[in-house]
Amino acid sequence: MRSRPIGRACGVAATLLAAGALVASSARRGAAAAPDAPPAALPPASAAAAGAPSAGPERGRGDEQALEGLDLARISCAGPIASAPTARATARLSLDTGLQRTALALMSSRHVPEGAVVLMDVATGRLRVYASHVEKGPTRDLCSEATAPSASVFKIVTAAALVDHGQVGPDTRQCYRGGEQRIDAADLVADPRRDRSCTTLAGALGHSVNAVFARLAEEHLTPAELGAEARRFGYGGPLPFDAPVQPSSFRQPVDSLDLARTAAGFRNTTLSPLLAAEMSAVIARGGEGLRPRIVDAVIDASGAVRWSAPPAAFPLARAVDEGTAAKLEVMMERTVSEGTGFRAFHDARGAPLLPGIVVAGKTGTLSDAEGQRHYTWFTGFAPARPTPGLDQVAIAALVVNGASWRIKASGLACDVLRAYFAERGAAGVSRHGVDPVAYRRR
Repeated sequence: MRSRPIGRACGVAATLLAAGALVASSARRGAAAAPDAPPAALPPASAAAAGAPSAGPERGRGDEQALEGLDLARISCAGPIASAPTARATARLSLDTGLQRTALALMSSRHVPEGAVVLMDVATGRLRVYASHVEKGPTRDLCSEATAPSASVFKIVTAAALVDHGQVGPDTRQCYRGGEQRIDAADLVADPRRDRSCTTLAGALGHSVNAVFARLAEEHLTPAELGAEARRFGYGGPLPFDAPVQPSSFRQPVDSLDLARTAAGFRNTTLSPLLAAEMSAVIARGGEGLRPRIVDAVIDASGAVRWSAPPAAFPLARAVDEGTAAKLEVMMERTVSEGTGFRAFHDARGAPLLPGIVVAGKTGTLSDAEGQRHYTWFTGFAPARPTPGLDQVAIAALVVNGASWRIKASGLACDVLRAYFAERGAAGVSRHGVDPVAYRRR
């Protein structure tokens, strides 16, 4: 299979899956899961069933008219400025065209069947990368689609709920057994003779220990509390943005076992890459939400500016308090420093690929053995701690592989972050050796 240059398009390369295809097939057939994610997910719930959407600023009528028909499946790179068509004009975008081409080249060179990357400036909500790729199929805006199960990324929501409602902290210790591939009722029953493994909540998030999240949620949370926390993070309603975003779904658990499975990421949720990036940005901001934005201005055929984005960022409702966000950050750092993201962010000798830059993140993995589909997620932010001269960015990467694969989402996210920080002169950081020239507009 050969890599195909994008040619005139630099933003989106095709379709992820027909909406809900894997979700439906998994529900029919069952699935096999990797250790840090669920074996199956239920179909997306409707926004009404999931609950009221989170509050956020609404666009004015002028904004709606200017951005009407914005097609982010047709992003193009003309020189240094990225653009996309609207119904009557052209939108100039906030994207870094070099990073956009790099993200696409990384996915194409690794023959990723389906993938998406979102990179967001934490302080402003402006998007720097909004890239999708598919080897085969029609172009489509995958970053806004919420057809992929959240998998273990949902553990971020569960951890926040446990801190907020369950009087549980990063150092809370829990012993467990089982849970690698699924959660059964027996896995929730404490048995000192059989519960040979123990870890803290921080360790469980870093290493994505399903059984720990299942037990702690079943003991400390109600379905309503978990649902409320999910909605605060943006599940169950549309995410305010310059173009429509498919709501990430949450279906409220019906009993304690369903609650435990949902809390561990096994079922009842779907997630879009755009919301995944905003979730990490929320934690980086200390719990504050900001409306993501991608359009800087709208230009008509004569070259006149018909609409410009306001200079100030639009705040959204607070998701968690500052103390909870700080605890989530500490726990998410464990993912990269020692947990499921360690190998992607370190070389074969264990040296960090982003030296001097602390990365906080969360992985997710879901395999559908019969359908030969393997979902991987990474969402996070860097630098997780203030670093002079470096702006903080949040990232989300989703990769859907087949039976064989060359890269997972955590590796893709690391390579994009390497490119970002190398361009900004971060000491000791070198970009991945991929040439994005083929993705320049011709």
